Amino acid sequence: MSQQKSRLGGHILVDQLVAQGVKHVFCVPGESYLAVLDGLHDANIEVTVCRQEGGAAMMADAHGKLTGEPGICMVTRGPGASNALAGVHIAKQDSTPLILFVGQIERGMREREAFQEMDYRAVFGTQAKWVTEIDQVERIPELISRAFHVATSGRPGPVVIALPEDMLVESAEVADAPRYEVIESAPAAGQMAELQKLLAEARNPVAILGGSRWNAQAVAQFADFAQRHALPTAVSFRRQMLFPADHPCYIGDVGLGINPALAKRVADADLILLVGGRMSENPSQSYTLLDIPVPRQKLVHVHPDSAELGRVYRPTLAVNTSPAAFAQALSDLKAPARPAWADDTRAMRESYLKWSDPASITTPGRLQMGQVMAYLESHLPADAIMTNGAGNYATWLHRFHRHTRYGTQLAPTSGSMGYGLPAAVGAKRVRPDKTVVCFAGDGCFLMHGQEFATAVQYDLPIIVVLVDNGMYGTIRMHQERHYPGRISATALKNPDFADYARAFGGHGERVETTEEFGPAFERALASGKPAILHCLIDPETISPSTTLQKIREAALKARQ
Repeated sequence: MSQQKSRLGGHILVDQLVAQGVKHVFCVPGESYLAVLDGLHDANIEVTVCRQEGGAAMMADAHGKLTGEPGICMVTRGPGASNALAGVHIAKQDSTPLILFVGQIERGMREREAFQEMDYRAVFGTQAKWVTEIDQVERIPELISRAFHVATSGRPGPVVIALPEDMLVESAEVADAPRYEVIESAPAAGQMAELQKLLAEARNPVAILGGSRWNAQAVAQFADFAQRHALPTAVSFRRQMLFPADHPCYIGDVGLGINPALAKRVADADLILLVGGRMSENPSQSYTLLDIPVPRQKLVHVHPDSAELGRVYRPTLAVNTSPAAFAQALSDLKAPARPAWADDTRAMRESYLKWSDPASITTPGRLQMGQVMAYLESHLPADAIMTNGAGNYATWLHRFHRHTRYGTQLAPTSGSMGYGLPAAVGAKRVRPDKTVVCFAGDGCFLMHGQEFATAVQYDLPIIVVLVDNGMYGTIRMHQERHYPGRISATALKNPDFADYARAFGGHGERVETTEEFGPAFERALASGKPAILHCLIDPETISPSTTLQKIREAALKARQ
């Protein structure tokens, strides 16, 4: 065995990242991990310096979603770790591989409540797949290797590693760990035969795709399977990129603001093929579409983590494998000559096309978001990456944008506000050749609006479509529904966001009418700068299908 060179702990850690194939790190620097920052100085790794740790963690989550490889985030101890928790929670609920490195106090100061001391196992224990602290410099390669395996295996998710400051400046002679490989399994032949039998017996089946561990090939393979079987296929909440919207079997997304016809189709199905997803609160319409624990529909549940199979719903057939492995196995299934449900698939397809047509939507005010969406649909390239956070504004994107390519959507199933902007920055760093458009509400944007400075710093020409109705709109909607007319804590007084963009060195425009949007979007593209289009909509335009006044009147009438 060759003699190993002695290296600082911080340098050993960076060398492990290189060995594991890491190309990007998102961070907010801190004195607690200076030795790691020093190691990054000479490494072939791009470093994105962010303005707040939550934004850094969300950028790392975006990286994980787009690549399937763990996004890497580095933050300092205490307040830095606390800020990063928002991104860890997203990675947890969205099943995204992510590794968060957190600086830590010196080992000899523990349990004295030293400066910014936190017990990271306790703080992150419910949100991460694994939380550890590296006490021995010699174990860095071992534990980093394990972190990559844990983050990517089974149901992917976040791993948190604390780095005691004094450990990072110790030296050791250790070998680098080999690059990780995602552990894969394949469905058994008997399981695929049982699926074939269940499909043959079905008269009203539906497929629902969700979760992670997909790739472009798997999406194409499942689309081919659906085509051969004329199988109506929906996607789960904020997972639209898992099936091409221009496919004749695509029938919409099972999430918030669901097409009522689609909800009925799932409820009335005699067989549900659930691949990768969990049918949690939002896709299940608050756990009403499937009975618990035994669904009234026959359920084939395909999931890479055995702990998810039977956890909420008892499946007729449980298949413990990744969506990618399952999609590959589908090529061997024989399709019936003429499926009994073929006409129903065509009817559901027509319902989806009508539901997702923005031309039929008219709302109060001079700026019509339906026409904005129609413009974007006709002008954006098919591989444009769309990002968003949380809020009613996102309904316009989810309902009317038709994703046709894998890797074009970054949206938190956790419903985290503030995600869209850092996700767009992360996407543009990872995919600099793609058009990246962020949808944000006025409340959502300012949760991580400072990351616009990051976009400017790295010359990332993202375009932010900022939908401003002067309120926390989703909360106001619920307020009017449950406490009509009693407005409390939801009004916002906003800056001129076009001026905000220009102050940072970006391109900014104010859009107040439908006619202004298209030319403003073209100028934003032509500027070559990060851009904000400040779109002011009528506050009554709370969703594509109703207004605040109608919600209030319905609530008051119900009380009479």
